[in-house]
Amino acid sequence: MSGIGKKLLFIALPMFFIGCGDNGKKQEKTQNTTRVVTTYTALPKTVKSPADNPSTPEKEALGKLLFYDPILSGNKDVACATCHHPDNGYAEFLDISIGPNASGLGSKRKFNASNDIPFVKRNAPTIINSAYNGMDAFGNYEPSEATMFWDDRVKSLEKQALEPIKAFEEMRGHGIAEESILQTVVDRVKNIPEYQKLFADAFGEPNAVSVENLAKAIAAFERSLVTNNSRFDQYMRGDQDAILISEKEGFELFKSVGCVNCHNGPMFSDYKMHVLGTPENEKLVQPDAGFKDTFAFRTPTLRNLRFTPPYMHNGSLTTLKKVLEFYEDIANGKERNKHVPVKKYDPFVRELKLSVKEMSQIISFLNTLNDTNFDTSLPESVPSGLPVGGNIQ
Repeated sequence: MSGIGKKLLFIALPMFFIGCGDNGKKQEKTQNTTRVVTTYTALPKTVKSPADNPSTPEKEALGKLLFYDPILSGNKDVACATCHHPDNGYAEFLDISIGPNASGLGSKRKFNASNDIPFVKRNAPTIINSAYNGMDAFGNYEPSEATMFWDDRVKSLEKQALEPIKAFEEMRGHGIAEESILQTVVDRVKNIPEYQKLFADAFGEPNAVSVENLAKAIAAFERSLVTNNSRFDQYMRGDQDAILISEKEGFELFKSVGCVNCHNGPMFSDYKMHVLGTPENEKLVQPDAGFKDTFAFRTPTLRNLRFTPPYMHNGSLTTLKKVLEFYEDIANGKERNKHVPVKKYDPFVRELKLSVKEMSQIISFLNTLNDTNFDTSLPESVPSGLPVGGNIQ
């Protein structure tokens, strides 16, 4: 195995898990190499919800409005959609995100002239298929325990939905303390008659506007954003013509060189933390030490890679070619991050070597995991009357 093939597995999205356990898969040792015995299947055609938050059309519709409404941000200038916009595959084409006190969308977004708010320190992953987060190699997952963020700091989409609202550099900005921002936002929403009615209809009770229900509605909408019919999914369901012979060869190579060790199961992720020594993003004042200050980050899914550049947890590698070169460096014992010595690298990442032809074959296979069939519609307006998606024009 070479650092390159392995690298490719990690390249598509930010990642953050430390070590490969058995999480739905077995391991076997062959001489000095550990390989993971895993199973690949299509994504399920249905999505599970937590027992205390069953999805309904009313809840998803409410969540969509909240997702696009900048009333959830401290200064009413940032929405969830600001950094996770459908035009960008519910991610964004920036290395690291720009939150409050800025304007523009994706790569055109810039801070306003007078600014002291820092960059968000990590790349914004796509929300598409986050409903399946935590899925093991055999398609098993528990939505109430689904891993979130590059450092696995919360579980479930319900908890994830509230974290950006509280974060200074993501949505809160100046003026409101972290401990009071959620109640401030809920009080704003309560004062809007249209939201009062939408919450009552979605949750079947009066006075339904609350922090908990706000999170549940956003999570229900995010859970509706799935792409489970890629060409690879069609192939796994029996359509042998869904992918080309060259792509099938790329799939076999993907497995044989060791990418499978961390990118496995229907979501092509073991959802574990791994130390790679990814180069630092020079926009950040302090190095990002990741999960529990170990410089580990979770393995990203490899689905819909076309929507996730630039790559890695901090967007420091702009192309797949650069990602592969990075893995090649690791395989050769080079350090690309002075804070992460070679001895700290995950063993799996140092085991492979690929030729240029093999790299192109694997990339060809990864293209079969793209699926553009997701909701790209925007609300014409949001109940607050603020600009849809925040200050993105």
